[in-house]
Order: sequence, then structure tokens, then C-alpha cells
Amino acid sequence: MAGDRATIADVARAASVAPSTASVVFSGRAGVSEATRRRVLEAAARLGYAGPDPRAASLRRGRSGIVGVVFEERLGAAFLDPVKTLMMDGLAEAVAPMDAGLLLLRDEPGAVQDQPGAEPGAEPTTAGALSLQSAPVDAVVLVGCSGRLAESLEVMRARGIPVVVIEGDAGEGIPRIELDNREAQRQAASHVRGLGHTDVVLLTLPFRAEDSRGWVTDDEVPVIEVTRHRLEGAREIYPQAPVYRATASLIDEGVAAGRAILAATDARVRPTAVIAQSDLLAAGVVRAAEELGIDVPGQLSVTGFDGVAVDGFAPRRLTTLVQPAAQKGRAAGEAVARMLANEPAASIRFTCDFRDGDTTGPVPRR
Repeated sequence: MAGDRATIADVARAASVAPSTASVVFSGRAGVSEATRRRVLEAAARLGYAGPDPRAASLRRGRSGIVGVVFEERLGAAFLDPVKTLMMDGLAEAVAPMDAGLLLLRDEPGAVQDQPGAEPGAEPTTAGALSLQSAPVDAVVLVGCSGRLAESLEVMRARGIPVVVIEGDAGEGIPRIELDNREAQRQAASHVRGLGHTDVVLLTLPFRAEDSRGWVTDDEVPVIEVTRHRLEGAREIYPQAPVYRATASLIDEGVAAGRAILAATDARVRPTAVIAQSDLLAAGVVRAAEELGIDVPGQLSVTGFDGVAVDGFAPRRLTTLVQPAAQKGRAAGEAVARMLANEPAASIRFTCDFRDGDTTGPVPRR
């Protein structure tokens, strides 16, 4: 009938081959001659047949071919972080052999998705938004896991959808892809202590998904596990060090935090070292110090965390902890593949490598 979508059977008839032969041509598998393949493709072109309907393939497999990736922060902010970009590269690489794609979500009440092409800072919209509870996914990877996801996780369990968490605790039976955040940050703090520094400020990532910038009181405890563990590691060495909290892992946030931390004009009361929870924050502190005429590392030592390339920071080389971000994403994808194959998936903990750069030095003489 005119207007109907051509089928593989129509193509087979037009090419004078069996439907199974036409299917083999479109599957990309070997088994037909070049002449037959050309005849099938020419028939398909005449009929306007572009290939099998992926929805039909999904029905046959009983899967959508979609792995949901859930962030606790705005997607725009997440992809300004090179660590998360590298993790997504590793995750996409790992799920590709399953013919699966990634669906990026931010799950919270009143589901809100950053719309493609929206102006930075624009209010998100709920129109047509997908949430963790409604998205047609085969599996879910959580990047972080705070308490607000508990209800949605129960829905995932009820639906029998495999869940893997990167840097978070989603409860018993859910594989975790972790980093030795506490031990790594303790190592950086030990390095600073070994250089003689006692007046140190700890610059942290956000304590919760939506947070404010500023000095932290003693009774505040980070909800986000990465922040909490890195803070605990630094406090093993500097239990009384003041803490300043940033709102995100961004250079601009580091600059703003650095200006506040280094506000004292008297070098006798200014800290001699800043231990930052990300390389971007550390780079911002270095820039703030340069603005104020404070020499790094002569008058101020700065450490980061992540081991990523920071635009515009060369030729400096940051003292930092190098984490295997892409490997974390790849491990999460491999865990998803095992779970979808009804195989057990174990939790994995990665370690960091300490890298001594040129942003730390001996404590300056007062």
C-alpha cells in the first residue's frame, strides 16, 4: 500500500532472494556474495528501505539497548569536569559491544533534565523529562548516590534492573566502583606535612548536590561520599585545619575560594598550604595566589586531586593524586555487561598514584 514502510520481505522479493538472505545483508555478517549483497542494497534503495526497525530488534532481545547514567548534579556542570568526561568515555567503550547506548539522567523529585541547546544557568523543564523511575533502561549506573535516590532504587530493584554505582553506596548487593579517596588524600596531606606546613586550609568539593560556597562549621558533615572520604583522609593529618567548601569542581570556583582563603594581607596569619579536593580547584587557587602576588610554591603550597590536564596551567605541574578515571567507567560498564548476562559482578576499588609537581615546597620562613 502506498505510504507504508517497506519491509525486509519487500526488499527480498524485489531482489529475488530469500528474506533470510536479505536479513544477513543488513546484519553486516558475512555469508553472501558481493553480487547478491549489491542486488539487495539496490532493491532497498529503490523501495526506500533504510534497514531493520531497531524497535523490533529490541523486542526480540527483550531489551531497550539503553544504559541509564544518573548524575546528582546538573548535566552541564558534570561535563565541565574532565574526570566525569573520562569516566563516560570508559563507560561508553565498555557497553558498546552490547550494542547499547547511554542515556544521561539527573534524578530528583519533579524530574528535571538540562535541555540540549539551553542557555547556561537556564531553568530546567519538566516537559517530557525522563526520571530514573520511568526511563526505558536495561541497567543503571549511578555516579554518586545520596539518600534522595533511595526511593528510585527500590523501583529499580522491583523492576529487576541491574544497578552499578561509581563512587557511592547504593546498599547491599549493588556493585561499587570505588577509589581509595581517603588514603589518597591522606597521602597528599602527609606530603604537605613532611614539608613542614602546619597552617593549612582544606578546600573541599560540595557537601551535597546543591551547596553554597564558604567556610565550614565543625558540625557540618558531607553527604557526598567522595567529599567526605577525602576530607577524612586530610583530617587524619590535619585534624584541626579549617575547611572551605566550593560549589563545584571548577577553576572559577577555585579562584573564588582562593581569594577568600588568602584574604589576609599579613603573611604571618595567612595559610602556607591549601589541600584541594580537585585539580581544577587547585589550579584556581594558584591563579588567585598569582593575582595577589603570592609565590607558589615559595609562599604557598597547593595540592590537587585527579591528575587531569588543566587548560592554561602549563608549564606548571600540579602536585596531585592521579586517579584512573576512564578505567572506573570501563569497570562500571563491564559490571553492567556481566549482570545483564546473569553473571555476578564484584565491587572494585582503584588506587591513586601520587605525583610530585612544582606547586609544593618547604614551609616559608615567617
